[in-house]
Amino acid sequence: MAEVLVYVDHVDGAVRKPTLELLTLARRIGEPVAVALGSGAENTAAALAEHGAVKVLTHDAAEYADYLVVPKVDALQAAYEAVSPAAVLVPSSAEGKEIAARLAIRIGSGIITDAVDLEAGAEGPVATQSAFAASYTTKSRVSKGTPVITVKPNSAAVEAAPAAGAVEALAVSFSEKATGTKVTSRTPRESTGRPELTEAAIVVSGGRGVNGADNFSIIEGLADSLGAAVGASRAAVDAGWYPHTNQVGQTGKSVSPQLYIASGISGAIQHRAGMQTSKTIVAINKDAEAPIFDLVDYGVVGDLFEVVPQLTEEIKSRKG
Repeated sequence: MAEVLVYVDHVDGAVRKPTLELLTLARRIGEPVAVALGSGAENTAAALAEHGAVKVLTHDAAEYADYLVVPKVDALQAAYEAVSPAAVLVPSSAEGKEIAARLAIRIGSGIITDAVDLEAGAEGPVATQSAFAASYTTKSRVSKGTPVITVKPNSAAVEAAPAAGAVEALAVSFSEKATGTKVTSRTPRESTGRPELTEAAIVVSGGRGVNGADNFSIIEGLADSLGAAVGASRAAVDAGWYPHTNQVGQTGKSVSPQLYIASGISGAIQHRAGMQTSKTIVAINKDAEAPIFDLVDYGVVGDLFEVVPQLTEEIKSRKG
């Protein structure tokens, strides 16, 4: 069976969930070979093997931390040349898409971004994408070279499938461009204790109807009762009620959780573009004519200041 390269997104050896999802998808089209780079790369092997990686290629160098994406592209290209894979899968983060695009140019291949599903095809892997703000679903395949595909988080359930996970050192020679852009400083993001927005299984978002920064505590209370991430519409972010890093929408982040709860959000196309692929959508809005109700699986016509606290209390009581 052909091998499939999977780029590993990890933090000091802790493998992030989107990578485990990629391994599940990779097994549909071949044997996953993981590529782990940077500090702690070797420590990823156990988790990767548990989820189907037959081999783990690792390399650590200061360049991965000191410079931007080019060293990682150099390494992924080295892995590509060593393995000759049937496809290359990369998590669909901002960095992941840049790495994938640069790699596709270097190896003369086509690229598919933001796939939400993957299956084997007679002429190569077939990717499913959501197009035009998720109004349509398309199926595509790369017709030139080795497919390079980025996959959105929460596109597949993580499935354990123990494999050998043999660790091998990857030989990497950095190009002259690898040190062209240096990282001069880093500021740790303040942790809220909540899941990462794009990776969360449940997202609770607030919009213009929240009517103020202080009132977002109501949204946060519901999110915390569910173990969810907190999102915000562009209107709420532009008003300064919540950080831009939590914006869901066309100019913010795209999410695809199992459950998305929209409170006080009208449902403008800009917001819908970032959450329409959610598996189950619930809206709470006092305007029965709000566009968001055309999209939802469940809708509650009511004042969020009454509905959300009651929902939070009910969840807490059921949990114990």
